[in-house]
Amino acid sequence: MSSKIKDKSEIMNTHKIETVLTEDGTLTLQGLPFHAGDAVEVIILQAKTPQHQDAVNSQSEKNRYPLRDTQPYRYDDPTEPVALEDWECLQ
Repeated sequence: MSSKIKDKSEIMNTHKIETVLTEDGTLTLQGLPFHAGDAVEVIILQAKTPQHQDAVNSQSEKNRYPLRDTQPYRYDDPTEPVALEDWECLQ
């Protein structure tokens, strides 16, 4: 079942603008393509700036390799067999 747009009032007029807040908790938008008296809906998303993305990438890179840049473990005999008593075929 498809729905058809009945009149122009059902068409959503969207406008995207990116800006930087100059004061905590205050957002000022200028040059919007709307007129006085128009009802608008505002949704605010925090932009992922290159600096923010670099911080996220850096943190995820640290989590991906948790042993990177840590002191290596010492192995006395790395080729020594382990758990020989657990092998049924050797008993």
